[in-house]
Amino acid sequence: MSGVAAAWALRAACFLGALAAMEGVAWLSHKYVMHGFLWRLHASHHGSRASAFEANDWFAVFFASPSVLLIYIGAEGHPPALWAGLGVAAYGLIYFVFHDVLVHRRIDLGYRPKHPYMRRIVHAHRLHHAVETKRGAVSFGFLYAPPIPVLRARMRAQEAGPRAK
Repeated sequence: MSGVAAAWALRAACFLGALAAMEGVAWLSHKYVMHGFLWRLHASHHGSRASAFEANDWFAVFFASPSVLLIYIGAEGHPPALWAGLGVAAYGLIYFVFHDVLVHRRIDLGYRPKHPYMRRIVHAHRLHHAVETKRGAVSFGFLYAPPIPVLRARMRAQEAGPRAK
């Protein structure tokens, strides 16, 4: 492999690795931070929106910060950090389009999912929002969701309480 090809392979690995890793970061953050100690901000997203913005939108600033930092470090002479930062930013863009445009229709483009994958992740996120409290929600990811029957079974088990387990 030539030096140029190896450099592009490293860039692609950093970009794609960061993009893929962000689904795990998003899942963990959503379950343990947003539905945990920062529920106060995220609760605005589980209720009715009174304006164009909600307190939950601050998470976009929080989650953009590592991307900006990595891109800066990369621009200062550490190319792998640049490509990882771009991967994190790409995940943020995908998240915005999926979550804010397709699911919540904060910008309604008229798109209604027809592909089984898209229908499943949209339905899974709507099941997540069926619970308006800090506890009891299912499906914390954004690009992957377990099958809908699995999520419904988890919801029923949670509603039945600890004795049902």
